[in-house]
Amino acid sequence: MARRPATPDLPPEDLVERIVDVDVTTEMEGSFLEYAYSVIYSRALPDARDGLKPVQRRIIYQMADMGLRPERPYVKSARVVGEVMGKLHPHGDTAIYDAMVRLAQPFSLRLPLVDGHGNFGSLDDGPAASRYTEARMAPAAVAMTQGLDEDVVDFVPNYDNKLKQPGVLPAAIPNLLVNGATGIAVGMATNMAPHNLVEVVAAARHLVTHPDATLEDLMRFVPGPDLPTGGKIVGLDGVRDAYRTGRGAFRTRATARIENVTPRRKGIVVTELPYTVGPEKVIEKIKEGVQSKKLSGISDVVDLTDRAHGLRLVIEVKTGFDPEAVLGQLYRHTPLEDSFSVNNVALVDGQPRTLGLVDLLRVWVEHRLEVVRRRTSYRLTKRQERLHLVEGLLVAILDIDEVIQVIRTSDDADTARGRLRSVFDLSEPQAEYILELRLRRLTKFSRIELEKERDELIDEIARLQAILGDDALLRTVTSDEMADVAATYGTPRRTVLLESAGGTSLAGAAGAPTSAKGAPASLEIPDTPCWALLSATGLLARTSEDVEPARGDGSVRSRHDVIASAVATSARAEVGALTSAGRVVRLSVLELPTLPPTDGPPSLSGGLPVGEAVTLDKGERVVALVPLGADAPPLALATVQGVVKRVTPGDVPTKGDEWEAISLKDGDAVVGAALAGDDDELVLVSSDSSLLHFPGAQVRPQGRAAGGMAGIKLAAGARVVAFGVVRPGDDAVVVTVSGSSAALPGTQTGSAKVTPFAAYPGKGRATGGVRSHRFLKGEDTLLLAHVGPAPARATGSGGQPVDLPPVDERRDGSGVALAAPLHAVG
Repeated sequence: MARRPATPDLPPEDLVERIVDVDVTTEMEGSFLEYAYSVIYSRALPDARDGLKPVQRRIIYQMADMGLRPERPYVKSARVVGEVMGKLHPHGDTAIYDAMVRLAQPFSLRLPLVDGHGNFGSLDDGPAASRYTEARMAPAAVAMTQGLDEDVVDFVPNYDNKLKQPGVLPAAIPNLLVNGATGIAVGMATNMAPHNLVEVVAAARHLVTHPDATLEDLMRFVPGPDLPTGGKIVGLDGVRDAYRTGRGAFRTRATARIENVTPRRKGIVVTELPYTVGPEKVIEKIKEGVQSKKLSGISDVVDLTDRAHGLRLVIEVKTGFDPEAVLGQLYRHTPLEDSFSVNNVALVDGQPRTLGLVDLLRVWVEHRLEVVRRRTSYRLTKRQERLHLVEGLLVAILDIDEVIQVIRTSDDADTARGRLRSVFDLSEPQAEYILELRLRRLTKFSRIELEKERDELIDEIARLQAILGDDALLRTVTSDEMADVAATYGTPRRTVLLESAGGTSLAGAAGAPTSAKGAPASLEIPDTPCWALLSATGLLARTSEDVEPARGDGSVRSRHDVIASAVATSARAEVGALTSAGRVVRLSVLELPTLPPTDGPPSLSGGLPVGEAVTLDKGERVVALVPLGADAPPLALATVQGVVKRVTPGDVPTKGDEWEAISLKDGDAVVGAALAGDDDELVLVSSDSSLLHFPGAQVRPQGRAAGGMAGIKLAAGARVVAFGVVRPGDDAVVVTVSGSSAALPGTQTGSAKVTPFAAYPGKGRATGGVRSHRFLKGEDTLLLAHVGPAPARATGSGGQPVDLPPVDERRDGSGVALAAPLHAVG
């Protein structure tokens, strides 16, 4: 049992008589129900008509009352908060400011109602204090309050009965569906998803003209939510359940794509996140997943978000992992994929109800019909009152002399008013209006204006009476206003709707096989056979499958380029890049860009520049790619000074990223390299057009520290310009291009000759060879040469194709002038 406290102003002897015994259960039930009703009706749940909670409605109304329209200057947010708290909402400035901040956040509302200036927060951080920010009404808020001065809604007393406030806003925008709502009341809660204004208005207009429309009819216009942050909605069954019953759930997914974040590494770039998910939350979950071994294949996460480019979250993927599989793992273990539960609870006639899409639209449509009906009735009354005054004024102007005489001969205003009514048969308002008439209205022009105004009022009254008397016309006017709102404030859809999850692999499921590294096997790129390629223009790449791009040493023509070197390898293996300085640099095949499969010649336009994979000194270049397997044939290479060497197979260090393949003398450089067995022919071409070839067996394999042996005997001033390997049975050709040594490199076209390799007799190692090209007048050197399988192709410095002359059977004949300078032959 409980005792009520005694009233303090009663005499002591009366205190006992005022004590009332009540049951605690009854008291608690009554007090709790009052509290629950207050929270449900006055705080937590939105009205289904305007989609606003009381505090939101009071903020919008007070800003309109203060004249803070979009074209007016901003005012301090603290001033708005103070006006709302002092006049309408006595629940503390924090609650008011928090509600105003959400109304201004473009990532919270699909159509913000407050135009905020300053730091209004982000998905990860709160806003600045109200004294630091400014605000005014957003354009959409004008549509929400339009018509408040035309008796379109009922006004109710404020908390102290001194002021009036609207019980609901006119709401020309279907705010509840467009902006959604969240709220926790007592025993119930609401969580509604935002939608696209254009789609919702289209469905509402259909409902206006077809009041018996079904859910399927309306979903043709509203296929699903449209979230402020974009992203994707995966699976629409939950959306249909929410539209049918008011309850449901769907999955939201970030918008991500695979990009090359560096020339050698791919990454996942996230440009849109699920609704209410911030980038810092995603980064935190990714770091936790990596530390707990739930996530594999991720090397770093960088937030590059800025105001100019919007959200950009870059997730770098480790070499050897499939980015698509890693993305599927991120969807599974991080907020990049999130769930949104729909609970459409709103107040209808003061009672909380769970509403489906049809009911939500019908409540708003009926509200708008009532607003238009009340506004039309208000305007009709005002027009009729004005017409009554105009007609009385016209009567007075027609006999203005008598009107003046009646007024002048009257003792006071009340007498004049009564005499005017009796003499001219006027009403009380007409007589009062005439008494207040200014002399300047007595001109002839004023009479014309009054007659024009009378005619316009008669037409306007007829139109308004027609709207009130015809329900179909009323619905047409309402529908047209809805269309105007959609055209003015509508924006394109941001969220992509997917019926299913698509083909993204959700790797890392329980029981999935794991690799030796502990990562799910499906995350790692399989060690499939492929080819590593080097183009003449210095681009590196690998094929996506084991399709041989070339014969012999791999020189073959590609689209707008020449593949100068190709090595058969596998995706998770390593190859070596041999430089002109005699260095071999270890390269991971996985780090090379993958060429898409093609039926025609491959294109290396998306390849990795060799300078970004290998650190080169000034004047140093990569001359060939070489395999690093122990079972490969010996690697044969030749230098500018005529030295030749075959490197012992498998003589590759297990540690270190680079090593020497040959010890070079000062001023010497490697000119070419290729795999060569004992039966293969080693071919050297010198600048003075000498060609020498001999079997590979004449050059015994040596270790890495060896300096090689004499390959060709060079004349004074001559150098080796080309080295190649011809295998038995190859239909090989020799291409030589002659020119003048005095000309600047790359400026002369020169003359070229293509001759079958069989036309050149072989000689012993360390001899001078035979002449391969007869110089024309003005020519004294070979600009470049090539030995390899037919047909030979040529390219210019920019990768453009250059035609070579037909095959010439003469080994020492002269060349044919070229149309453009050559950069490489393959």
